[in-house]
Amino acid sequence: MPTGMWWFIGAACGQLLLAAVLWGTRSRRSGAPPPDEVPPPQALALLRGGRRAAVTVALVALHQRGAVAAGRKHTIRANGGPGRTVDPVQLGVHRALRRAFPLRDLVLRPEARRAVDSLRSELRAAGLLGSPGRLGAASALLGCVPLTLAVGAYATTPSGAVLTVVFAAGALPLLAALTLLRLLPPTRAARRLLAALRERYPLPAHRGEVTDGRLVQLYVALYGDPALALFLPRFSREGGLLDRPAEADRNRPPPDPRPATGDRPG
Repeated sequence: MPTGMWWFIGAACGQLLLAAVLWGTRSRRSGAPPPDEVPPPQALALLRGGRRAAVTVALVALHQRGAVAAGRKHTIRANGGPGRTVDPVQLGVHRALRRAFPLRDLVLRPEARRAVDSLRSELRAAGLLGSPGRLGAASALLGCVPLTLAVGAYATTPSGAVLTVVFAAGALPLLAALTLLRLLPPTRAARRLLAALRERYPLPAHRGEVTDGRLVQLYVALYGDPALALFLPRFSREGGLLDRPAEADRNRPPPDPRPATGDRPG
């Protein structure tokens, strides 16, 4: 391998290490909340799937009270007042529904964005999300890893058997960078919290096993599409809440022979 290429691979590894240190520093300062201080379903959804997931869980809670319903062409519409709730995300989402919106547009409405951003700040203060500065710096460093490797390969022009060695040596930092980019938003404490809750609350085989509406919200927060397709199939499909309807159908447990209550407001 050309000697110069080693410098580029070393620089990429240095960028990767520095990004991991930035990420690790903010993660070590955070700790999972005690069992009696588990974040609400909207917060857990935000940790798992971001803004869209948080708004989806808020819509599930509103739908359970009859405050929202599926509109035409896979939209969501308000269906009366928000009901008895003081949850800021639910109230913000409901205020945003001045007319019917598809979910992709609803998450961008100012009222919904402000509510979710406020929740994000609370999670950041609790150590479950990193600060924007550290997150941005770590993301930028990770983004430079493939660029550094590409520049090195172009500048040193390896070929033949040397190219194979270059590819093998550069693959490890490249794959590590791509993996970390996927894991950056929540901290290790957040991932431990989500894993512990999934272990404590495995997705049931039939929706009839769950009659508590709050638990339905928790399952949707933890599992996303499979829980939506299980507990609220009609509302999720007609309202366009499913990211991947076909995949959710494949992962959906067999129908429960008992009367279905998941789509009924309550």
